[in-house]
Amino acid sequence: MSNECTFIDLSHTIEDGMVTYKGLPAPAICDFLGREQSRQHYAPGTEFQIGKIEMVANTGTYLDSPFHRYDHGKDLSELELSSLANLDGIVVRAKSEEQRRIDAAAFQGMEVRAKAVLIHTGWEKHWRTDKYFKGHPFLTKDAAQFLADKGAALVGIDSYNIDDTADLTRPAHTILLGAGIPIVEHMRNLGQLPPAMFKFFAVPAKVKGMGTFPVRAFAVVD
Repeated sequence: MSNECTFIDLSHTIEDGMVTYKGLPAPAICDFLGREQSRQHYAPGTEFQIGKIEMVANTGTYLDSPFHRYDHGKDLSELELSSLANLDGIVVRAKSEEQRRIDAAAFQGMEVRAKAVLIHTGWEKHWRTDKYFKGHPFLTKDAAQFLADKGAALVGIDSYNIDDTADLTRPAHTILLGAGIPIVEHMRNLGQLPPAMFKFFAVPAKVKGMGTFPVRAFAVVD
C-alpha cells in the first residue's frame, strides 16, 4: 500500500442505550472511576477516567466466529489474524427496496476466493429506527453455499441480519460458519468503497469462550 491511503470506517458507533438487535438489551455505558473521583488517587492536576460497559456480544457492528453457531467451532480467541485483517476486499451491490433476497446470481462472475466479500444493500439508512428491524435484505441459502464453495475468506453485510430472521434454521450462518468463514453484520459506509482494490480489517477482542464481539471494521483504499 502507498503512503496515500484512505481509511473508511465501516462500523456503527456503540452508544449507551442503543438497540442493535430487537429483543437484546442495549449497552449500559458509564464511569467506573470518574475524573473527579480519581483525583484523590493521584498528584494535583492528574486525573483519569476508567469506563464501564455492560453489553451483549451482539452490539453495534460485530463479527461472528464459528463458535457462535457451533460448539466445536473456533471461538474469538482461536481465529487467525490472517482471517480478519489485511484481506483483499470486494463489494457486491445488492441495493433494491423491492428485492430482499440476495441469491447466488449476485456473485456470478466475481472472484471471491480468499476475499472479504462485503454486501452493500443500503439498509444502514434505517439504523436506529424501527424500520431497521423489519423486512431487511438477506443472503439466501444458495448464495451462502456459493460463497462457501468458492472459498470466500469473510462475508459482511450492512443489514440487520445476514439471514432472513423468519427462517429459524439460519442457513447463511449455518453454512458460512460451518465452513469456517467469519461473518460481519450491521456494517455501514459500504457505498464509499470501490468495487475492489482495497484491504479490509475487522478484528474483535481475543476472548475465550465467546463467538461474537463488536469490531472496528474498516477498509484501506490506495
